Amino acid sequence: MAHVVIFTRRDRGVLPSLELLEHRVSTLPATAEAVAHAPDGELLVVDAVGELAAAKAICRLLEHDAAPVLLVLSEGGFAAVTPEWGVTDIVFDAAGPSELEARIRLALAAARTVGPVSTSGLRIDEASYQAKVDGRPVDLTFKEFELLRFLASHPARVFTREQLLSEVWGYDYFGGTRTVDVHVRRLRAKLGDLERLIGTVRGVGYRFEHEDD
Repeated sequence: MAHVVIFTRRDRGVLPSLELLEHRVSTLPATAEAVAHAPDGELLVVDAVGELAAAKAICRLLEHDAAPVLLVLSEGGFAAVTPEWGVTDIVFDAAGPSELEARIRLALAAARTVGPVSTSGLRIDEASYQAKVDGRPVDLTFKEFELLRFLASHPARVFTREQLLSEVWGYDYFGGTRTVDVHVRRLRAKLGDLERLIGTVRGVGYRFEHEDD
């Protein structure tokens, strides 16, 4: 069970599924003063439904907080989010309890990761949501980065396509396992000579092939 601190301008209705989970929740107004005096939380949630500009300002204030930040969006708000927001993950405001619990678990796990992952010229910086190959930024989509980050956080461990779908896309995702194959193919293409870092275990799934520098 985690202590979740929510910053919102609404009176109610932020992540209804959270009420079904066994987490301790504190709700605060989305203001700079509330951020400055907020209690310590293991997960910070910023409500961006209908208030994108204000939510971005709150996210920037929380940028240097040690706790991961989960951004709540309506469907129309997803296109506005960029790495500059500095959030750990994003979630649809109507997400079901299974997906929400998975995202909370992943966000907390990401916060426990010590420092950027760096191997064979690849550097994955979770704080800035950026990957670089030999110092050159790699233009990854949100899911490509999430997939790379998840695999790199568990070097040498093999994950089935079904496991990757549940961990990276969430339990409520209705697409097939081919989605994983497509993202792996695109990710390898963008990594260029370092495509070998995403290994295939025939008949099972994928793993991150960590190499000592």
